[in-house]
Formats: sequence, C-alpha cells, structure tokens
Amino acid sequence: MTPSILIVGATGNTGRAVAQTLPTLLQSSSSLSGHRVIALTRSSSSPVARELAKLPGVEVIEQNWAEITADWLREHQVVRAFIASHIEPSQFAEESTFHLNALYGGVKYVVRISTTAANVRPDCPAYYPRQHWAIESLLGSPEFDSLQWTSLQPNVFSPLIMSPAVDFIKKFRETGEQDTLRLPLSKDAPVGIIDPDEIGVIAAHLLSLDDTSAYNKAKYVLNGPEDITGMQIVAMVEQHIGTPVKDVSYKDVSFIDMVYEYKYAATKESKNVIYSIKRAPEASWEGKCSASTASPGVLGLAAPGRTPGGTLKALLEG
Repeated sequence: MTPSILIVGATGNTGRAVAQTLPTLLQSSSSLSGHRVIALTRSSSSPVARELAKLPGVEVIEQNWAEITADWLREHQVVRAFIASHIEPSQFAEESTFHLNALYGGVKYVVRISTTAANVRPDCPAYYPRQHWAIESLLGSPEFDSLQWTSLQPNVFSPLIMSPAVDFIKKFRETGEQDTLRLPLSKDAPVGIIDPDEIGVIAAHLLSLDDTSAYNKAKYVLNGPEDITGMQIVAMVEQHIGTPVKDVSYKDVSFIDMVYEYKYAATKESKNVIYSIKRAPEASWEGKCSASTASPGVLGLAAPGRTPGGTLKALLEG
C-alpha cells in the first residue's frame, strides 16, 4: 500500500474543494506524486462522495473520523491529513483525540480549519472558538513537536452571510412580497467574508508542498478579496428586486433560536452553551474582521478571488 493523504470531512464545506484540488497538485510534486488521496465520508453513497470517487487518485472511504485510531492511520499509511471538524460541544474531545492518534500513528503534517481569528482566544463569549483556541494550544505544546501543523482561521463563510439575501430575492421574485431581511452583519462594519471552496484550495496547496516546515505551527487568517457591510447587501438586494427593501434587521442572530429548537432542545446539550453562539459575530460588528486582516504569508499559495457579488450571483443561479 502506498502512502496516503487523508481528508476528513471530504464532502463538507471546505473538504470537498481539498479533495477536488489536491490530486492535480500532487502530480507536479517531486516527493508526493505517488501518494493516494483518501476522502473520508460518513456516507459513500451521497452525491458528493460519488463524484469524488470518480476523480483519479481519490479513494472514498466510509468512516466516522472521531473513531479513527493510531492503528487505523498506520494501516492506511496516512502521512498527511486535513481536518475540518464540527463545532459541537464535543469538538475538543474528538478533535484532540484525532490529533493525538495522528501523533502516535505516524502522521507528519496536519492542516486544520479553525474559525474567525478575532474570536480564537480563551475569553471569547461564544463557546466554539474557545475550543479552537484549546486545540491550537494543544498542538503548539512541546509534546506535539513531532507533528507539524497549520491552522487556517477563515472569516465567516460567504454563503452563510449571503443566503438571507438570496432567499429574500427569490421569494420576492415568486410572490412580489417582502419579509424582513434578516442580516447577521451590522449595518456598516466591513467584513471580509470568504468562500469555503477557496479555503479548501489553500489547504490543498499546503498539503501538496514538498517541504511544509515553513508553515509549521502557523496560524493564518483567511478573508475574501473584498469587504462587505450589511448596508451594501441591502443595496445589492434592491438592485436585484428593483425596489427599496422595506424592513431590515441588522445584527440578526435569531436563526440560533431555530437551530436550538430543532437540533438541541430534545438533547442534553446546555442551552447556555449553545446560545453563546449568538455572541460569535460581535468581533465582526466591532470592525475586527475586515479583509485587511488576512495573513499575507498564505496568499501567495492561492489568493481567494470570489467577491460577495460573485457569491450572490452563484447562489441565485444555483
């Protein structure tokens, strides 16, 4: 069996682009051209998994990543790995277990997806960025020195920000009626939202490097090429519907209420913990997440190019 590069979450927001991009990059690598790409998924019968399975050099394996052991990694000869974990309250326990098994299983380099850089701190009011801070602190400890790693700290995903505008436009075109346009951004604070596919492309470039030492223990802030504000989204919507938007709710995080009701209310998860997600956008409302905060050290690999307008267009046509 030949050495492999593992993609955890290969059918997810960022992992899909990693799986689509990495095989081609490996072909021009002097040391990795013979490596397999293992695309991990919970369901190999999903449409995305079936499409990935058609790519040359990609092997789709159905496996719960949280149950991966050091023996499993050795058996599949995994030497590098990508992981985009969930943000459930169990994230730290499960992702730290994965990295520990990577350490003992012979993995040499891991690229992981973190979250908004301004939130990755021990005192963030929202719970899940504290988990990312804890993971990065764990990986940065002397005990993990033999495992090279890079943590990508992307700003908020552009489809999440633009989807309310898309839904608003589509409904108006169908019915001629307007609901409240609920936007998670503030009215005027600029935010460098980023397309998740472009995050995956950057991760693929990192995984394909012959020498990763220059990126070891690095944390890179990823933003899109242009800032967007809530007010600018409203202007885009008005351009598409040809009339003023009657009612706008900025800094709107009411969707968390629905998430809790439909996903967590019947579970034992703490409502206090889940509702802390409502405070995650505060850094962006304070102007701490503009495109200017992007880390220049990673832009040379594959600079993001999709603008907010491009995202809106793609979502409307999709």
